[in-house]
Amino acid sequence: MDPILFNSLFAALMISLFSLCGAVGFVLRDKILNKISMFLVAFSTGALLGGAFFHLLPEAAEKMDYIEINAYLLIGIALFYLLERILKWRHCHSEKDCNVHTFTYMSLIGDGIHNFIDGLVIVSAFCVNFEVGLATTVAIASHEIPQELGDFGVLIHGGFSKSKALFWNFVSALTAIVGVIIGYCLVKNIDNASLLLLPFAAGGFVYIAMSDLIPELHKEPGLRKSLYSFALLVLGLMFMFITKLIFE
Repeated sequence: MDPILFNSLFAALMISLFSLCGAVGFVLRDKILNKISMFLVAFSTGALLGGAFFHLLPEAAEKMDYIEINAYLLIGIALFYLLERILKWRHCHSEKDCNVHTFTYMSLIGDGIHNFIDGLVIVSAFCVNFEVGLATTVAIASHEIPQELGDFGVLIHGGFSKSKALFWNFVSALTAIVGVIIGYCLVKNIDNASLLLLPFAAGGFVYIAMSDLIPELHKEPGLRKSLYSFALLVLGLMFMFITKLIFE
């Protein structure tokens, strides 16, 4: 096997395993987990927005012009909206409507695209050299841990059981391996093949955060918890920004 493909697959698998860090939810009582789920949603909102504006879009901006980036960003937002409408997913306003909230499925799709792009980025980096590939893997892993914890909280808050949330979060993470395989084929034939997906995925992240997660945060009536949620949202943004600075 080509060393580039082997190193990329191994790195993607290791990053995918970080999705299992949501297993800490098993050791928490349901009452406690329900209390902190809103805070995890807040952190995940910041992480999604930070991932879009601090990582995906700046990466695309290095080799794409302003109009192209905005076009693919808007296409991402529009297609995620269209996907939601076509599949007739909708928000639940009471337990009689449905058992699982819309944003859980949208979050899994968005996270899957994000992980798929991670796979493309990883294999592209290893194509440069091993050191660049390793540094890229560390950079991606540094923001996967808190993001996966946040994603687990989003799924729990949306109505998934702990085991179902853990399983589907891991399945979503495995798209990084698919990204590596497809990316390996693309980089051998097409230059900068992954760039077009970057602003598209950013659009998906923005759509999920702004149309689904933030409205969920608005459902919290208490001022103190709302301030805590806001602080964690900002913390998610700051973390993504700091990782960008550290691994720039």
